[in-house]
Amino acid sequence: MGLLYLGTPLTWEEAKKYADHVRFHGITQFLNTWDRLKDRQGDELLWGDEIEYMVISFDEVQKNAKLSLRQTEILAKLNSIVHDICAECPAEVSVPTFHPEYGRYMLESTPGSPYTGTIPDLLSVEGNMRYRRNLARKHLKPNEVPLTFTSFPRLGVQGQFTEPYHDPSGAVSSHSLFLPEEITNPHARFPTLTANIRRRRGSKVAINLPLFIDTNTPRPFIDPSIPWDRSLYPEDSEAKNGAALPDHIYLDAMGFGMGCCCLQLTFQACNVSDARRMYDGLIPLGPIMLALTAASPAYRGLLADVDCRWNVIAGSVDDRTEEERGPLKNDRFKIPKSRYDSVDLYISNDWINRPEYNDSYLPYDEGIYDRLRKHGLDDLLSKHMAHLFIRDPLVVFSETIDQDDSSSTDHFENIQSTNWQTLRFKPPPPKSSIGWRVEFRSMEVQITDFENAAFAVFIVLVSRAILYFNLNFYIPISKVDENMQRAQQRDASRAGKFYFRKNVYAVRYSGASSAASSSGCSSPSEDTPVKKDKKLRNCFPPLPRPENGILHTRPVEDEYEEMTMDEIFNGKGESFPGLLRLVHDYLETLDVGEEASATIEKYLDFIRRRASGTLQTPATWIRNFIRSHPSYRHDSVVAQDINYDLMVAIDEIERGIRREPELLPEDYRGGDQDKGDIGL
Repeated sequence: MGLLYLGTPLTWEEAKKYADHVRFHGITQFLNTWDRLKDRQGDELLWGDEIEYMVISFDEVQKNAKLSLRQTEILAKLNSIVHDICAECPAEVSVPTFHPEYGRYMLESTPGSPYTGTIPDLLSVEGNMRYRRNLARKHLKPNEVPLTFTSFPRLGVQGQFTEPYHDPSGAVSSHSLFLPEEITNPHARFPTLTANIRRRRGSKVAINLPLFIDTNTPRPFIDPSIPWDRSLYPEDSEAKNGAALPDHIYLDAMGFGMGCCCLQLTFQACNVSDARRMYDGLIPLGPIMLALTAASPAYRGLLADVDCRWNVIAGSVDDRTEEERGPLKNDRFKIPKSRYDSVDLYISNDWINRPEYNDSYLPYDEGIYDRLRKHGLDDLLSKHMAHLFIRDPLVVFSETIDQDDSSSTDHFENIQSTNWQTLRFKPPPPKSSIGWRVEFRSMEVQITDFENAAFAVFIVLVSRAILYFNLNFYIPISKVDENMQRAQQRDASRAGKFYFRKNVYAVRYSGASSAASSSGCSSPSEDTPVKKDKKLRNCFPPLPRPENGILHTRPVEDEYEEMTMDEIFNGKGESFPGLLRLVHDYLETLDVGEEASATIEKYLDFIRRRASGTLQTPATWIRNFIRSHPSYRHDSVVAQDINYDLMVAIDEIERGIRREPELLPEDYRGGDQDKGDIGL
């Protein structure tokens, strides 16, 4: 979550008058940044993670685990503590920071300063994450815990699911049948965003997740917990008029999506070309990592027939009008997706990015596109920006309507930051030493810091492998979209198949040494010792063209096939090395000590086992816990006592006092044993 501006937000009726103004000046601000920094070179690898927690309040007497709405109070305490900790910190020590999020029960944490490309920094990630959790835990009430849990199973049920209780009848921003106004962060940005999405859309958002049909689930399932006849707000009749589907879990507010927790990573690139190259390389991994980290099988007190949050969040901020969803009559664009969804366009200018890969319909503002092209930008980056800028600004503050475009990027970020896609291409911010960046956004947050660190370390290593070995993961963007839907299906990681590229080497494949050669590194002779890098490199030679001059030798449809998760990560015979082999090949180019290698290998072995299915995803473990609970009636309902025991179990797993060998390695050390470290 970015910085929150203090000001007076405009209602939608007022804000939409300034939509063209914000778009025009947003593009001006981007062009000013482009002119200043398009030739910037040589930035080192800096990267970081964002982890989101939900604060759970346990009522042992009533056996009720509730969402604690004390975000403001908790953050004030944590920020005070952080300031005190850092008062006399050595220069090399940076204390983590905590930030507000959409839900008033949520906290976001980041390392106090970015990690670098050094091996010690890579190994410090888990300790830093553990330290943050422990710091938060120490400053909560005795009955509160910070859980890294993607979706609270009883958010929006009848009865009390927050502490304190609030009635949903007062939901003046969302008009939700289920979520009270007080669930939302009180900063003006968040209720305004909620209300303006509803107003722009012309109705409440409508999310329908397929219900998991168990042996005693009524058929058809008509949800008895929906207040079908409420008539407080104009939209209250939408549910009974068709918005709520039979045999589905109906969700009607932004809070159901933006109230989910996730793990996100941001990487600084050497230059803008490498940022675009890394962005494209990671796009096909978005759905794969979503499936592998699946952690959210229950919503509004019911088991869903999906394992992931993605479509919930996409639906929760879907501000498209009825026409924009089709068929189009008077509006400017027919828009295929929500503004929170998978990436729509590959943007690298490398020769391996064939035009055929961008095979999905892409609405874009032709006037903005022409303006960018006339300014000297290439076709793909111009289309990328012109596509993002078909959206309206949802929150406009009266105090920031007129800005100095030479020093501010607020109008640009207004549009950029509310296009929530699986990856985000991020220009340098103004008045900052930060360079061109890529944000990886698809993963679900995991129960333990060991898991979150493992996935963070894996993504940073695979990003280096992409650049070092000139890996080619391109498949048609339509197949990435299809993978996104497959990734959310129940048990997708173990039982599903995904489209993936068969030959991932851009030039040729014969193992790491050949790949190193194609990356611009000299290929050593048998008698010459290999010179290894001391840290993760960030700047790489441009992708070389094939020696024979032939760029593409086969049709696009012959370049990919369906693979299991096990095959994608662990390889498919001699024909496909697997992502973990590629990461190991990259590690062979580094000077890594024995102890560091052992730690990294623990992370990679965990991912290997998760991908092979010998370790369960959190979603599978949660589903099995609910279905095997003594109180479960096999009717798809997650009752209050089941949820209470689930939250207790999640906390005990993280702390290491409950062993779950189907979920975690047997040598996992919990938070009670290892409270983390930042070098103090």
